[in-house]
Amino acid sequence: MSNVLEGPRQEWRRVLYQGQEQWVKPNDINGLLLPDGREISDEEVDYLPPCNPTKIICVHLNYDSRRLEFNMSELVTPTYFHKPTTALNSHRGTILRPEGCKYLNYEGELAVVIGKPMRNIPPEETWGYIAGFSPANDVGLHDFRDTDAGSMLRVKGMDGFCPIGPGIVSGVNVIESVLRTYLDGEVVQEAFISEMVFGIDYLLADLCRYITLLPGDVVLTGTPAHSRPMEPGSVVEVEITGIGRLVNTVGSAPKASTEIGHQPMDSKQARAVSLGSDYIREKEKERRSDPQA
Repeated sequence: MSNVLEGPRQEWRRVLYQGQEQWVKPNDINGLLLPDGREISDEEVDYLPPCNPTKIICVHLNYDSRRLEFNMSELVTPTYFHKPTTALNSHRGTILRPEGCKYLNYEGELAVVIGKPMRNIPPEETWGYIAGFSPANDVGLHDFRDTDAGSMLRVKGMDGFCPIGPGIVSGVNVIESVLRTYLDGEVVQEAFISEMVFGIDYLLADLCRYITLLPGDVVLTGTPAHSRPMEPGSVVEVEITGIGRLVNTVGSAPKASTEIGHQPMDSKQARAVSLGSDYIREKEKERRSDPQA
């Protein structure tokens, strides 16, 4: 069975061009090749997510740097949550922060896109079932951290909270790649893919023991330390060397028109998760300045 890590490198992007959905291949830094042989500029298209999943499965925690940032015990087994497919967003898409919220965090991640039906596959065979890889941003709105009992449904599942792209890439040894997240041009996250606690093969084999993974399904593989809030107007980029660079802007949206249900909260838990070690250091500074607090 072929291995998705074996060359040559191939990349497919799904775009909207002149009113039609097209699968295109990049042919140089700024060019795209249409299936009919025409060459067009990257600026002439609107990007679409490079897959059409039946499910998006995410691992809660998979990098030691992030575990250590929160002073957590060593990981024994991965745990997961779902993003709805309506959370999909694309390269150059806008990530919207609702009015009244302020803890909208980036989480740069590697997305694994499934290429064949997977069920009860051992780790060493999982590579042959992968279509390819893509940069992704597991966006979270931690103002809703105090609800949904850890399922992340509202924190991570809002519309547009899963940007992925620009394309799907195979033929690259992604284990040797470096993940970097940029906020307004500054590197804010950096880690080797090899630093994952649970490897790609382990995650897929674990999930497909009892869950059938279908072509187009997405598995997000975790984020390293230093996830922090974004502000409207900012540009966030997730780059994985050899795979690509996902670019999104942050915008604003009105708050929900109804007052029903859990409302966004500026709680201790929301701040602790959104601000990470920055929050921990601030609380320690307050404690030292006021021992009676």
